[in-house]
Amino acid sequence: MLFDTHCHLDAAEYDADRDAVVDRAIAAGVGGILIPAVAPDNFDRVRELAHGIPGGAYALGIHPMYVARCPDDALAALRTALVANLADPRLVAVGEIGLDFFVPEIASGPPRDRQERFFDAQLQIARELDLPVLLHVRRAQDVILKYLRLRRVCGGIAHAFNGSTQQAEAFIQLGFALGVGGAMTYTRATRIRALVGSINIASLVLETDGPDIAPQWLTGSRRNEPAELAGIARCLAQLRGESSERIALQTSATALRVCPRLAALWPPMPY
Repeated sequence: MLFDTHCHLDAAEYDADRDAVVDRAIAAGVGGILIPAVAPDNFDRVRELAHGIPGGAYALGIHPMYVARCPDDALAALRTALVANLADPRLVAVGEIGLDFFVPEIASGPPRDRQERFFDAQLQIARELDLPVLLHVRRAQDVILKYLRLRRVCGGIAHAFNGSTQQAEAFIQLGFALGVGGAMTYTRATRIRALVGSINIASLVLETDGPDIAPQWLTGSRRNEPAELAGIARCLAQLRGESSERIALQTSATALRVCPRLAALWPPMPY
């Protein structure tokens, strides 16, 4: 059974056929989907969707690319929402949070300072509530690692990881798994393909980031969706010279390890 550890199922791209998207995922062997929030105005929606699908789970957080549009009291709203839903077994993490230094408009000056302030505050909330975090780490790995060493949260997932081997090991040592998906299916993505082919399988989880980061076979045709996780798992199996069954078992077990509240939705899995 496969677990999609990162899919924005609430996105407008799924509005026309969301039920069919879920049905295709189940048919493809996807037993669970983790839906991260991006801002307070979609907290209720991701929770509702997670409760409406088999194996559905959700995270609440403020995405770095949404920080600029959020008022200062959004952090208080996040903490209130997390506390209010802490008894909900489908709430499994704080996320999607992190830093984005790829987009020029927010990579420097006051916008970057605001990103870092929101990120630090969300790490403190996660630590207070003993929740793992789902990290957005685009071109910001080293700065994020600095904050993680300072705040020492209980781990989580470095989503869409595309850093160096040294950075990967640093995240792993801090209790994080690396989220891998469509990016590694491109033959030109030599660094990430070499990394996922050699690193300990117990440090990897699978994701789609649907509707984004479509795998190579969807380029220029249609959006990404959780059913594509089966093909992503096969790609990882080929890169590692292992069976798809082992990839599915181990990556799902790792998802349960780094997000322990998933155990309320899934039975314990062997490593």
